[in-house]
Amino acid sequence: MPLDFGQSTVASFESRREDVVRGMITKHGGEPLCAPTMREVRMESLTDELQAFYDALAGGQIDTLVLLTGVGTRMLGELYDQHIGESDFAAMIDRCEIVARGPKPTATLRGWKLKPDIEVDEPNTWVQLLDAVKSTGDLTGKRIAVQEYGMSRPELLQGLADAGADVMRVPIYNWALPEDTEPIKRAIEAIVAGDVDYAVFFSATQVYHLFRVADEMDRRAALVEAMRRVCVGSVGPITSEAIVDCGFQADYEPDAPHMTNLMQELARRGGDLLQKKRVAHANGVNTNSWRRIDMDWSAAGVERAGYEPTTIEDSVFLKACRREPVPHTPVWLMRQAGRYQRPYRELRAGYTMVEFCRDSAVAAEVTLMAVDRLGTDAAIIFQDILLPLESMGFGLEYVKGYGPKIDNPLREREDLGRVQPGSADDLSYIDEAVRLTRRALRPDIALIGFVGAPFTVASYAIEGGKSRDFKHTKSLMLRDTETWGRFMGMLSDLLASCLITQIDAGCDAVQVFDSWAGVLGPDYYRQYVQPHTRKMVERVHTERPGVPVIAFATGNPALDVPLKETGADVVGLDWRADLAESLERLGADVAVQGNLDPTVMYATPARMREEVRHLLAKVGDRPGYVFNLGHGMAPDMDPTRAAELVDMVQQLTRR
Repeated sequence: MPLDFGQSTVASFESRREDVVRGMITKHGGEPLCAPTMREVRMESLTDELQAFYDALAGGQIDTLVLLTGVGTRMLGELYDQHIGESDFAAMIDRCEIVARGPKPTATLRGWKLKPDIEVDEPNTWVQLLDAVKSTGDLTGKRIAVQEYGMSRPELLQGLADAGADVMRVPIYNWALPEDTEPIKRAIEAIVAGDVDYAVFFSATQVYHLFRVADEMDRRAALVEAMRRVCVGSVGPITSEAIVDCGFQADYEPDAPHMTNLMQELARRGGDLLQKKRVAHANGVNTNSWRRIDMDWSAAGVERAGYEPTTIEDSVFLKACRREPVPHTPVWLMRQAGRYQRPYRELRAGYTMVEFCRDSAVAAEVTLMAVDRLGTDAAIIFQDILLPLESMGFGLEYVKGYGPKIDNPLREREDLGRVQPGSADDLSYIDEAVRLTRRALRPDIALIGFVGAPFTVASYAIEGGKSRDFKHTKSLMLRDTETWGRFMGMLSDLLASCLITQIDAGCDAVQVFDSWAGVLGPDYYRQYVQPHTRKMVERVHTERPGVPVIAFATGNPALDVPLKETGADVVGLDWRADLAESLERLGADVAVQGNLDPTVMYATPARMREEVRHLLAKVGDRPGYVFNLGHGMAPDMDPTRAAELVDMVQQLTRR
């Protein structure tokens, strides 16, 4: 999507950088409605709290100093030098254990040639701050000073006290309402009247001050109600907490809590998010307190909200799979919901991988989250390729720093006796996640189901986990072809059944991941693997005709034609294949998906655009092409870059 608010009205409540925000709204095609909500009130004299802090600091009675803002850190030094100045302030705080909330306090410390003992990564809330302070050791009896910035955080102070600390508040400056609150009142009335499309907040104080004025106007309830139809942007977790505290909900929060990130990402994704929110509201969903899986795309609500209804027949992705003309090249990213995204990590916290996949609601939520944030043309259900092994009696766990581990691998013929056929019914939680996702997904966005290919799943079951040489797998395949064939047959039957149930639950296409097939040459692949994958594809085509099947393998470009020979509708290529050469070998009677080298995501935006153009040039006007990475997103990749990649493909190929 282009960075364009489409002449929509965007309300901002920023004060200090009002002109910057106004400029960004205008630059991105919006109509700014700016209503500054905060006036900084500096402390010109020492308060009792500040005097007590300076006295304790000079006496060496502060064990830990928690610095929450860069401005506040600088003011602490300035006020000391102005009113006391008996010692070097930097030398005094250097005797303390210093915890800095993010890079801004750290930058001030750097000017004093100091560095914090702990810098809490952004974004953060009082929970992460509390955990960081606790990580320094036993807090019992410690005296901890917390520099505050206009509003206290009682939960943080209480959490420190509950851990046994003697807590000292150090308020350094306050935020007051502007002397003229008329712009705020006009903004409130505009929101209530339905004349505002977006509202952006850059601090918790902005939220609280907006509602303080609304209370004075007796318009709080009306303002909360009006927010049901406004796309709300929040700069970070603390601001989002304030939004929830005031009775509504942020629709977009960037992975990195910065003003520019919020404005760019909201300009990019805001149109779809606004449509979604207004359709949901028209269909009776409480959009001030909802999850993505609560979305209702009923056509009547779509029309009431002023939009044209769509159906799955409008899916750009499915048209490409069928090699039909498309308005732009469809794009989705393997592993598009994953650890590189902060919202994913937040939802994932506290779950094992297996538990996470078994929670149908949360699996559906992260599936939908990826589409909301990236704007892809397809969603892929969140699950794991090894889950079917549990149904067959294999013990599966995910070990931190290692990955999947099978505690009872199959190595010999006699081991096959304890392997159960397995049943797709044992994975009904995946089908439920599909149902929840399909119901909440925009009707013209395709939902992809998937399984691992028999060879890849078998390799984990035989090796007991990851492998470099796959010696156990290849050994069994070559020395005991009967056992190999029986086990692969059991897997193909179960995995095909899983694809069928996913389709029945609402998947519009399915992909078969052969992540380790590249360790085989074409001859071995055709002899020992291809028949089993082909049997799966044939069963889907027979029992669920019209549903596209994507066959994807990594590691060996020579497998492109053997993949086509499985009967798949779409051949997925990894980055090792030359796309032009593969297209020539495959012919025009099969669609192709791929295959940008994922490491391009680490390059500059300009270089990434160059690589995307180069790849698209190899396709030309050939019908039946789906853009994707040649493998999945890595945990350390930049989520903003992923959204930019999706934009590039859609814009460069728009017809």
